[in-house]
Amino acid sequence: MGSVEELRLRVKELERLLNEEKNKSKEAGCVREKITHMSSEVVDSNPYSRLMALKRMGIVDNYEKIREFAVAVVGVGGVGSVTAEMLTRCGIGKLVLFDYDKVELANMNRLFFQPHQAGLSKVEAAARTLAAINPDVSIETHNYNITTVDNFKHFMDTISRGSLSGGPVDLVLSCVDNFEARMAINTACNELSMSWFESGVSENAVSGHIQFIVPGHSACFACAPPLVVASNIDERTLKRDGVCAASLPTTMGIVAGFLVQNTLKHLLGFGQVTYYLGYSALTDFFPTMQLRPNPGCDDAWCRQRQAEHLARPRRPEPDAPAAGDQAVVHEDNQWGICLVGDDAPGAEEDDAAPLGLVAGVTTAYTVPAPGTGAESQELDTTLSLDELMAQMKSI
Repeated sequence: MGSVEELRLRVKELERLLNEEKNKSKEAGCVREKITHMSSEVVDSNPYSRLMALKRMGIVDNYEKIREFAVAVVGVGGVGSVTAEMLTRCGIGKLVLFDYDKVELANMNRLFFQPHQAGLSKVEAAARTLAAINPDVSIETHNYNITTVDNFKHFMDTISRGSLSGGPVDLVLSCVDNFEARMAINTACNELSMSWFESGVSENAVSGHIQFIVPGHSACFACAPPLVVASNIDERTLKRDGVCAASLPTTMGIVAGFLVQNTLKHLLGFGQVTYYLGYSALTDFFPTMQLRPNPGCDDAWCRQRQAEHLARPRRPEPDAPAAGDQAVVHEDNQWGICLVGDDAPGAEEDDAAPLGLVAGVTTAYTVPAPGTGAESQELDTTLSLDELMAQMKSI
């Protein structure tokens, strides 16, 4: 009998402990629900509100405006997935995601994807993760290659009607890893006259860049060969079997941070949006510059946007000296440095000037001047076969 009574007591104790655990679970669930509700709200009294710091520090007046914007992210890989996550945590109103690839175990060196998502399309995996982070964000996904004819038409239609109000998205972010896709985005944005950011990480995985493109005002992606940030490394040593190019999560996270930071500045209207910002991890080198459009750009829409930009009336210089007045020259300005705004006299000539690259940034290849290519050279029949072969190799 003693053993039976002891067993009953143990059963009661277990029931008591079980009830305590159930109560704790309920309390934890209530706390999680409360935190989730608080984090999804955007009110001044909520210390967990996204972007609250921008208002508290006096940087922006209305950070809640972020919920009105729609951004398209093309390429949800190493840079694009982290970019989408940052924008989601900032409370962006809508994300439109484009990618045609699937999640693989090789993608686990990224900061976003998880092993159990292997086999899913990247846009589907991203949508699930982002919805769990912030269910208030509207997420639209498209699992296809934008460079095919039919998909390109659908891509243009989507970004031209993808905002929360049915109009064009507020910004396009290119996070792709190939030239063809970048050119497709460039063509679409030039035709639609939409501003967009191009971004990328080099094959050496220790350098990258972002570039803000305003059709007609700044150089488009077709205006010049792609830009390369000097990394002081022998490119021939970069190829390794089984190693994915541009796969260092730190570099991708840094580039994504630059991209989202400038996206916020552009959308919310604070700070100065960079037109080009490079990054070299080996030397901690951050070149920055503004690229002017090429009047001879191969893209006809780019040339048309340039003409429209030049035809716009120029705003007068606010502090320009009156006629006959002399400009102020500071006594300690021994180098004669002058600051001239984009709208100052002479800006028209600058808009048509060739691209000027800062030190440490070069083009990926050189475009020959018209009439200097191999097709313009007459065949010299006096050359030997070996000499002709040497000429062909040098082209």
